[in-house]
Amino acid sequence: MLYPELSELKHLHQGKVRDIYEIDDKHIAMVASDRLSAFDVILPDAISGKGATLTRMAHFWFDKFQDVVPNHLVGKDLKQMLGREISDDLNDRTTVAMKLKPLPIEAVVRGYIVGSGWKDYQQSGAICGIALPEGLSLADQLPEPIFTPAYKADVGDHDENISFEKCIELVGDDLAEQVKAVSLDIYHRARAYAAERGVIIADTKFEFGLDSEGKLRLMDEVLTPDSSRFWPAEQWFPGQNPPSYDKQFVRDYLETLDWDKTPPGPKLPAEIIEGTQAKYQEAWLKLSQ
Repeated sequence: MLYPELSELKHLHQGKVRDIYEIDDKHIAMVASDRLSAFDVILPDAISGKGATLTRMAHFWFDKFQDVVPNHLVGKDLKQMLGREISDDLNDRTTVAMKLKPLPIEAVVRGYIVGSGWKDYQQSGAICGIALPEGLSLADQLPEPIFTPAYKADVGDHDENISFEKCIELVGDDLAEQVKAVSLDIYHRARAYAAERGVIIADTKFEFGLDSEGKLRLMDEVLTPDSSRFWPAEQWFPGQNPPSYDKQFVRDYLETLDWDKTPPGPKLPAEIIEGTQAKYQEAWLKLSQ
């Protein structure tokens, strides 16, 4: 989707959720759409208001953890950068950011065993080459959070879980260690913060880039329902998939269908769309208390 209000800007890229526009040679506008992707496939039905909620949550976390690692925010909204009026909807769903050189990895941190990690563990007793204790159940809390990077796929392809050794091959030893340390630090802090509000952050992923001086910066989004699994603490029990405040709600529905997880994605019933809207909003309200 292209935004007519930004017709004078160069459209650089359309991702699964975000559209990227060039403001000038140093800044970009990242517009969070209402698109929803699951299993790395963009679904045909939008979730109204999702983009603004994602943007609001990401900015909240960027501000909270800027003492851990600098981020890509420039401290101005789109109206200020363009120097003209735009719709509140577009302004609310847009992040003005500095241009960075993205790292080709996603920094995944897991505190609980679920999703693809659970499947890996069942097959090998490990996740991304990290051996885990025997006898763990679905949704068990891990003894310690683990860093399990992934190689970022193109739109329409599936991200690939990789070992830390492969991560070092892709970005270098020092940078890989820095990304790992920062990711685990943010996760530990965010998990403690969320636990005080009755929310479990089961896992999450971060993205990083390098600025013009080669400094590592947190980018894209952080700790949103699109990039994390949020569970209500009172409904978490090892051995079963807890209900979630994130798009796992959609994934669980899709798993009941005869769909091979390749494009095109199936249409969603009204109750799944409305339920997803409610879950994203509830996640924001609980975590922003």
